[in-house]
This record gives sequence, C-alpha cells and structure tokens, in this order.
Amino acid sequence: MALLHNKVFVSAALGWFVAQVSKTIIHLIIYKKFVAERLVGSGGMPSCHSATVCALATSSAMQYGGGSFECAISVMLAIIVMYDAMGVRRETGIQARVLNEMIEMFAKMGKEMSVEDKLKEFVGHTPLQVLIGGILGIVIAVIMGNIM
Repeated sequence: MALLHNKVFVSAALGWFVAQVSKTIIHLIIYKKFVAERLVGSGGMPSCHSATVCALATSSAMQYGGGSFECAISVMLAIIVMYDAMGVRRETGIQARVLNEMIEMFAKMGKEMSVEDKLKEFVGHTPLQVLIGGILGIVIAVIMGNIM
C-alpha cells in the first residue's frame, strides 16, 4: 500500500495517533479514570486536530517546499482547523456545559426533561491545547522527515 510510504500522510496520521493516546493518558492521570472515548473523542489536551494539521503542513513544507501549492493548501487548512477548534467548537462545549447544568437544576426541581443523554462538553480546545497540539505535530513531522 503506497499510502503507508507517503511521508506526508504518515506524519499526519502519526500526529493524530500520538495526540489521541497522549490525551487519553493525560485524562487518566488527572481524573484517575480510564475513558476509552478519549482515544477517539475530540476536545482535551493536546488538540489532536492541531497535531494532525500541523504535522501535515510541516511535512508538506519539508517534502515539497514552502512555496509549493501542497504546502499552501496544508497551511490554510491548519489555520482554519485550529481557528475553529478555539472558536466555534470551544463555544459549543461551553454551551453544552451550561445546558447540562440547567438540566440538572430542573431535575432537582422535579421538572422532567426529554433529554436522554448529557450533551458532550469536550468538543473544542483552549488556545494552550491548540498550541501544544500544533507543537506536537511539528515535532512528529520533523522526526518522521528524518526517519523516512
């Protein structure tokens, strides 16, 4: 399978994988509880979205040059993804937390709500989570560029 020999693809995939495993381990250390959903879920430290797109952009720049269209596309994609992670998706998580608290308050007051599951609160990232994810992706791409 030729895709597995593609430095750009392997760097991006490895960036995602390392970030997801790191996120799961960090969650385990902080909350003293293993949550399998952290292996594939969004939100948390570090941002796997940022790690993936930064590894993609860095690897594209190393492989094709900073002036290439591959690098330009990858960098623009990285900017959009990281901006979205800190903006809209982060706000969605904050809103979910507020709504979950409201549902709990109504339940304590004896009001029945038709919500079956709590809303997912881990969907976005803080700027620090995005930064660490980005740095992780860049480091992985540089390492992979020297190995492959």
